[in-house]
Formats: sequence, C-alpha cells, structure tokens
Amino acid sequence: MLKLFLKKINSSLVTYAKFPLPYVIPVYHCVSDEYLPHIKHIINYKNTKDFEADLDGMLKKFEFVPWDFFKDHYNKPAQKPYALLTFDDGFYEFKEVVMPILLRKGIYAINFINPAFTDNPDMMFRLKASLIIEKIKDKNYCIPEPVLSQLRLKENNKNKAIGSIHAIRYENRYQLEQLGQMMDLDFKEYRTGRKIYMDTDDLKSVQQQGFGIASHSWDHPYFAHLSLEEQLHNIRRSLSYIKENGLLEECFAFPFTDFGLTEELFIKLFDENETLRLTFGTAGVKLDGFEKNLQRIPMENGLSAEREIHFETNYFQLKKIFNKNTIAR
Repeated sequence: MLKLFLKKINSSLVTYAKFPLPYVIPVYHCVSDEYLPHIKHIINYKNTKDFEADLDGMLKKFEFVPWDFFKDHYNKPAQKPYALLTFDDGFYEFKEVVMPILLRKGIYAINFINPAFTDNPDMMFRLKASLIIEKIKDKNYCIPEPVLSQLRLKENNKNKAIGSIHAIRYENRYQLEQLGQMMDLDFKEYRTGRKIYMDTDDLKSVQQQGFGIASHSWDHPYFAHLSLEEQLHNIRRSLSYIKENGLLEECFAFPFTDFGLTEELFIKLFDENETLRLTFGTAGVKLDGFEKNLQRIPMENGLSAEREIHFETNYFQLKKIFNKNTIAR
C-alpha cells in the first residue's frame, strides 16, 4: 500500500537520493510504435521515442556494460553505477525495433526467452488474455452467455469480465482457450498472421550481433504457484534448450516475479548448474537474501526511466529506515 501511495506523489515534491547500489538493471518487454492487441492489455509498452528518451536519460547517470563485464564487476564501486539492460519474453520487436536502436547507441542487452514459444508454436497465456480483452472492449461486442457463465458472472458487465480474465492463472490457462472458442477467437490464426516471437534464426541473428539470449523459464508460469519440483523441472527444461542452442547459460530471469521463492530453490538451482552466475527478479531497487539473485526495475509502469529510478531510489531509502529493503528467503 505504501508503494502505491508514493507512486501518486508528484515527482517534483520528492527529494531524490543518490542511487544506492553499484548497479541498475532495467527490464522491458517490448518497444513498438504499433498497436499490438496481444500485448496492449497486459504490458504498457513504450514507443521508440519514449524508449530512446529512457536510454538517453540513463546514459547520463549509469554506464551500460555487456554481460561479460557485468557478471564480474556489478558489485564493485565505480564512478557511475553499472547498468545491464534486459528484455523479457523474446518478442519479435526486439530484433526489428529495439536492436537497431541499441546498435546505434552502442548499448548491450540480454533478452530472456521462453523456449516453448520460440518459432511461434503457441503464445504465453497472458497474451491470449489480452486478445480476449481486446474483443470485449469493442463497444459493439456483446459478451455471449456461455462466456459469462464460464467467468461466473451474473450480469453482462465488461469491467467485471475483464477483471476475471486478468485473474486467470497459469495453472488454469486452458480456460483462455475455452473462452477463445466461445468468442470465435482463433489464436492459431492470429499467430499465423503475424510474428509474435523471435524464431530460431532470429535468435541466432541477435546473438551474432553481440546480444545475449538467456532463459526466462520454459513457458512463463507463476513460479510461486508451482511445487519445488515443478519449478526445477521448468527451469531445467529451459536451460537445456539454451545449452543445446549455444545461447547464454550463465544467467536466468524468473518470469513475473520471484516473490515467495525459497532459498532451497536457489541452492538447488546453482548446485545443478555450474555455469550459472546470477539470477534475476523484478522487485525494483532491493537487495536479496540470496546474494546471487539480483532485482531488476520494471520500466513499463507509465513513467519515464528517470522518474521510475528516482521513485525506486527513494522507496529503497525509506524501507532502509525500517530494515525492509532486503528480500528475505
């Protein structure tokens, strides 16, 4: 609640503190000037102008570095904190939109992918939710009775329907397929008509340009909803794909969040994977009880990078007063 309250405070009223860590790790998913129905209702992605403004702002205060440097120096003090730029999910826009910008500016990035969706055989369940919401939001669309029944709604209320769709979890993702059929939404046809994810050739091309491709789990579940063995199985499967394809084995980014994950998972994960150096969450500017797990700052909350980092910095300092700025495992 406190974090949500502080988000509402006008940034001009906040006294900004010096960035408290020797590194910053921003995370994005997509950058596009186009309207993308499969992403629009789940990710507040930025356009190219705002993304470039973010990079220019961060370049003034941080030093962007490649993975090979970051992994050995991230916790060492420097004149400017080191920055590692990251992207999640392996969307095609990384190759077509983001990569040319980064090459022009000389900035490295890692894209954390879900192998289950490489070559576009399927799409992450939340993308299907976005497409369903897109159709519901059409002012001329009336929600069919079977859909209302499936969502356990007694009235044709679009806002409640959208809320129910957002609430569908990974383990119940089959419900989105059912809803799509009831609404005459063909997810396979939608994928056929456009490229959602990078395919194998795209990944190789991105890697050849000097960027990193690493694991983001097999198929993007909520890890806290899985058993320990299910968590490990999902990670093992994704890391096997990364290794078999000669991609970056030294890091792993948890999908959604690493909230609620136990120290036992981290210990087993690092014990099983000798090449693994670091893992990543998305809790903002925080320290972690497991020192090899670093937290990233989500950059798609409707704020500029400057304002987002300023907010996270001040929130870190506030939590520090109460010894609450380290995630306990």
